[in-house]
Amino acid sequence: MKTNHKVLYSSTLFFFFVTILIAQEVKTKDIDAIFSEWNTLEKPGMSVMVMKDDKIVYEKGFGSANLEYDIPITKNTVFHVASVSKQFTAFAVLLLEKDGKLSMDDDVRKYLPELPDYGKKITLRNLANHSSGLRDQWDLLRMSGIRLDDVITQEHILKLVNRQKSLNFDPNKRNMYSNTGFTLLAEVIEKVSGMSFADFTKKRIFEPLGMNNSEFYDDHQKIVANRAYSYKVRDKKFIKSTLSYATVGPTSLFTTAEDFGKWALNFQNPIVGDMSIIRKLNTRTKLIGGSETGYAMGQFVGTYRGIEVVVHSGSDAGYKAYFARIPSHNLSIAVFSNLSTIDPVDQVFTIANLFLEGKFPKQDASKKEEIVVHDPSMFIKLSQKQLSKFLGEYWEVDEKYKRKVLLKNDTLVYYRNEKSETRLVPTDKNKFKMMKDPNDVDVVFEKNDQGIKIMKVSINDRKPIKFVAFGNVNLNEYLGTYQSKELGTSYRITIKKGKLTLEHQRIRDIHFDPINKNLFVSKKRAIQELKFLRNKRGKVIGFKASNNRVKNLVFKN
Repeated sequence: MKTNHKVLYSSTLFFFFVTILIAQEVKTKDIDAIFSEWNTLEKPGMSVMVMKDDKIVYEKGFGSANLEYDIPITKNTVFHVASVSKQFTAFAVLLLEKDGKLSMDDDVRKYLPELPDYGKKITLRNLANHSSGLRDQWDLLRMSGIRLDDVITQEHILKLVNRQKSLNFDPNKRNMYSNTGFTLLAEVIEKVSGMSFADFTKKRIFEPLGMNNSEFYDDHQKIVANRAYSYKVRDKKFIKSTLSYATVGPTSLFTTAEDFGKWALNFQNPIVGDMSIIRKLNTRTKLIGGSETGYAMGQFVGTYRGIEVVVHSGSDAGYKAYFARIPSHNLSIAVFSNLSTIDPVDQVFTIANLFLEGKFPKQDASKKEEIVVHDPSMFIKLSQKQLSKFLGEYWEVDEKYKRKVLLKNDTLVYYRNEKSETRLVPTDKNKFKMMKDPNDVDVVFEKNDQGIKIMKVSINDRKPIKFVAFGNVNLNEYLGTYQSKELGTSYRITIKKGKLTLEHQRIRDIHFDPINKNLFVSKKRAIQELKFLRNKRGKVIGFKASNNRVKNLVFKN
């Protein structure tokens, strides 16, 4: 009997495509299930895009783009994606470098000479990978009394940045997230291209990719069709969360899930730019000394369950966004939301799990963490009186957390919480080893030049972690009005409810807890730390204010 190979081939091909379609239908239902609670016009929601193997395999909207008019979110709903914007700004600068118009190693003052001269070269690369040391614009605005739902313009930010006298650190010494760098990159792009940043990105990125519903929003009064409005929750009810930015570079990209699919595809098969630009965009920052950070240009590069991922989040007002690329599996996922309480990170990786099931590297669970064993001959005996000098509460200066040193059964104990404490055994009068730890940890007690007790914890000969001891204070010696020339504003220090309190006419009072006579801390984001300055007679003459992204901004009375 003669076999009809054409029929067999056609049948095989038919079943192959049917299998793919069934598998895809299963994944579609699984993704739908992740967002099922948002499939209603009674709530804000999100728009979702999944790209796999150079194809957009999922685009869908859930919830309401506008609660006042019951407008549903679709794949074409326009979202403000906040800091996800940064990768476009970095990409735009790299396009100009490819054109021969600039170099990422150029000094930013070559293009923006009006910027303060800090005596250190700050390169465009430093701006793009958060190693510039520049104070963050949003935190400077908060400290100056500006609310982030005020109208904030590019000019407003640049005037504030140009008044700064100091950096958080020397360029390329550290990695600290700074939106300021991306505002300056947008300004450089305008100077070099002769076009507005919004026009340049439209001409060089959005139009060639067919991202017809994407733009950098540089006018807070501009009307945008199909825009999602943002919301937050108060007293279990949805309320408006206003955003009036007229500033671009680190934020203000308006885009859609459908458009973002085209951006995701460009990383695999570039229409705009080329693979050399994409490699530069993905390259992690190397600091002075050779250490590598997790930040590339406008993107974080890390791992998820053993697989490399390239990601960035965004959060402004009630808008939340998250974009993840998993290059080794040609998978990209974007989730954009218009509600501040939604966490798109979990949703993105829940989707990723559906596509990567069975493809994660196996973890070796058999390896046990070994503890460091010390030579007993290095230890000495100290009396209870000698050990008691080190007791008390200590504050970690950089990461801002508390530790205690206790005495139990004639032994010092490093106390983290009820479930985590470690014995300290002396090797000298003020030096100790942590016992039964997987690392070699030294703990040294000293006094600083103000006579305040400090504790230094060194792990495997790395740079010591510095703690300062808590101490008693007299709140009355700090009262007064303090001025910052860099912010163009002043604060008054008073005492309210037994706490040192910063008052400002534009923002809520900030209450501080004392660590010692020179250091106070708060839980508020605007100003988290006050380090007081004194003259030779010990009188308070000012303070240095810090938060997560602004360090040691000086106020004088």
